[in-house]
This record gives sequence, C-alpha cells and structure tokens, in this order.
Amino acid sequence: MGNYVQRFLFDDLDIRGSIVHLGSVWEQLLAKRDYPESVALLLGQMSATTLLLADNLKQPGRLTLQLHGTPPLSLLVVDCNEGLNIRCMAHHDKNISDFQIMKLLRQGQLSLILDTLSMREPYQSIVPIVGANVAEMFEHYLDQSEQLPSRFFLATSPNEIAGLFLQKTPSSDHRDPDGWARIETLAATVQDKELLRLPSESLLQLLFHEETLRLYEPQVVTHDYPKDWDKVRNMLRTLGREEVYDALQDLGVIVIHDDFNNHEYRFDREAIDTLFANTPESSPTVH
Repeated sequence: MGNYVQRFLFDDLDIRGSIVHLGSVWEQLLAKRDYPESVALLLGQMSATTLLLADNLKQPGRLTLQLHGTPPLSLLVVDCNEGLNIRCMAHHDKNISDFQIMKLLRQGQLSLILDTLSMREPYQSIVPIVGANVAEMFEHYLDQSEQLPSRFFLATSPNEIAGLFLQKTPSSDHRDPDGWARIETLAATVQDKELLRLPSESLLQLLFHEETLRLYEPQVVTHDYPKDWDKVRNMLRTLGREEVYDALQDLGVIVIHDDFNNHEYRFDREAIDTLFANTPESSPTVH
C-alpha cells in the first residue's frame, strides 16, 4: 500500500477528490512514543486530514494544524511541507486514556497555519470545533471558508491511517445537478477496513464503479527529519558550561528529547568534555 496521497477527478461531474494512506510512515511517527489509544487516534485523523488539505492547496506551502488545549491534552501539532514531509507530536497527561476524541478537541483551540513563498507572513485561521467527529469539523470549516461542500472519511489503526476526501466545485451543478448527492451517498458506504486495506484504484472502483473518473499519479509521503546534532550542541553551549556540567553531575547523562521530530539525543561525560574542549576552562572538576 505504501505512503501516498493520490488525487482523482470525476471528469463528467467536476468533483475532485484525494485518497491518503500511511503505513510505514505512520509507524515511524508513533515509534517509541507510547501514546494512549485516544491520543493516537486523534493524531492519526489529524495527520490524514493535514495531508489531504496540504495536497490540495492552490499554492504549495507548509500546512500546520495546531491544537492548544488544557490538561489532559495540552498540545497537538501536525506539520506538513510542500513535499508532503510530515511530522507530528502530542503532549498529554498519563490519565488521558478514557477521554473521547471530541472531548479532547473541545477543551482547546484548533488553528490552521499556512505558509507559502508568496506570503509575507503565515496565514492563520481558527478552525471551529463543530460536529460529532474530526471529519465533520473540517467539512464545516471548508464549507464556511471556501463555500465548497466537502466530505472527509477517515480511518486509523495502530499500523495504518487512511482517508478519502471529496469536494464539489462551483461548476458541478451545471454538469449534473444530482452528481454531488450521488457521489456523496456512494462515498458514505465506505468502511474503515476498505479505506485502510484497498489500493486507491480498487477503492474507487468499489465505490464509484458506474462513474467516469481520472486517477492521477500518487504523491509520496515521507517522515524525513534527520537528527541535527549541531543544533543541539549549539543549544547546550548557549546554556553554558556551568549549567550543563551541573546537570551532568546530577543526572550522570544529559538526555534531550526532540518531540516534534521524534528524536533523542544523549550526551555522556566524554561527549560534554568534547563539546566544551575549545572553550575557556575546558576541564572543570566535577565531583
């Protein structure tokens, strides 16, 4: 199945759509994080939505969904650049496992941030938390912001996430007054297991076998944010020799977590000595 977003178009109806599927990339995003089921489910639905929206931007750019909440979910961020390179994170309390997705959402404020080369500064919009689920919430948002009826169908599992996006264009009713209602009704029959397991062509054939559509080449989704040791070393130098060695004395090893890119950096005594070797007082005594 792979990791991709793939667009399609109903030529006779002027209705567009996209399918997203993440397999190994979703496993990368969750690796070593041990998110509770409710957090992983919300993060999966937000990640699928972000990719579907990012791939349909009029101008390529970086798209970020950011939820500022209160305990037990204080922060959730999904970020995707113009190349569909995605990263995400969530900060939560340990006692969050019994919370429902929409309860988590309604305790915070969700914003959409778009940054393109043509913009002097990023555009930010507040996403109204309206509806019974994430799909309905973004359907409402697009209907209000773009005046274009849209549908999202999202599915998440521990190993995969998937989504189907449909959007009516202004010329749809001129092509077929009943077209949008028909496509919407057919799409609503999709099951989670079909979204997660069927390739795009098979899924579209299953749902819309009597319709004529054009399927475009898939766009690959990645999670490619390598470790940046120089950045972390510079941060430690900025903190200063005394503070870093005090921390090393207390902990025995300095561990820095980059939650957004899902990396861990570890510095033992030898690594810290090397870090400060070219600065004054390069060999402090630590008891």
